[in-house]
Amino acid sequence: MQFGQVIYEKKDNIAVLTMDNQSQLNALSPGIREGLVKGFEEADRDDDVRVTIVTGSGRAFCAGADITGLSLDAGSTKRFMNDVLHVLSVGESSIKPAIAAVNGLALGGGLELAIGCDIIIASDKAQFGVPEVKLGLVPGFAIIRLHQIVGRAKSKELTLIGDPISAEEALRINLINKIVPHDSLMDEAMAMARKIAEYPALTVQFAKAAINRDLGGEELAYARDAMPYLFATEDAKEGISAFLGKRKPTFKHK
Repeated sequence: MQFGQVIYEKKDNIAVLTMDNQSQLNALSPGIREGLVKGFEEADRDDDVRVTIVTGSGRAFCAGADITGLSLDAGSTKRFMNDVLHVLSVGESSIKPAIAAVNGLALGGGLELAIGCDIIIASDKAQFGVPEVKLGLVPGFAIIRLHQIVGRAKSKELTLIGDPISAEEALRINLINKIVPHDSLMDEAMAMARKIAEYPALTVQFAKAAINRDLGGEELAYARDAMPYLFATEDAKEGISAFLGKRKPTFKHK
């Protein structure tokens, strides 16, 4: 089964969602966004599904937001942020446990999609980063979640510098749960999912809901409302233009 650009497979009691737009490194295109939302909805509706795994095809998990063709007027950017933040938090809001099997690059929205899941298993080839500052922007979901996971100091370092880190560094700072050899990634993710699936479904769902009970409130609403203002700045327009044109931006700090 396929939803948009996401392949949906059901293996025993496990739903596997594979982002499949290798030419764009599985960036969060409309097809990827649609597929993730519909895939999680399908998994939540199916009483046989106990756990959902999200992964990517090719050399990337997800390389971040797809900003090609994005209009930078206030209305368009507000709609874009509403859509993207909904997608990035879909693993968090799913009633069932979600595992991110990070097979490669997880940058910007890719890292955010991963941290929206409950458990992150990474290939030894994976890299993580939030490079939005280089475009004159901030990561809309990570700005409200990353510090809760790695602490304020490391969150600031990752966000303000914007450089990617290795899977080993991600494990050291508790961004991820586990590193496995690249060729064993899906086997390890399936093994963990099957272990979780052995336990009573309602118990597992309640445990997730209880731990996440303080997530998804005012901070998400703030991100949706505040982020569009950054898109309207001269520096953001220059950063996005430079990124799309594959050149170094010239920021004017306004």
